[in-house]
Amino acid sequence: MKHYKQLTSEQRYQISGLTKAGLNQSQIADEWGVYKSTISPEFRRNKGRHGWHPKQA
Repeated sequence: MKHYKQLTSEQRYQISGLTKAGLNQSQIADEWGVYKSTISPEFRRNKGRHGWHPKQA
């Protein structure tokens, strides 16, 4: 069973690399063993004019 986990700064940078490599939010969540709802708020909160940026987290 998956449990809620808060993302670290390092994980936010990993998300950036994984999305550039073509993975979507669901694939990243599955790979890390977290719910998609852990990943999706990061995209909503930190989406800039030119896409998602880990520094905004």
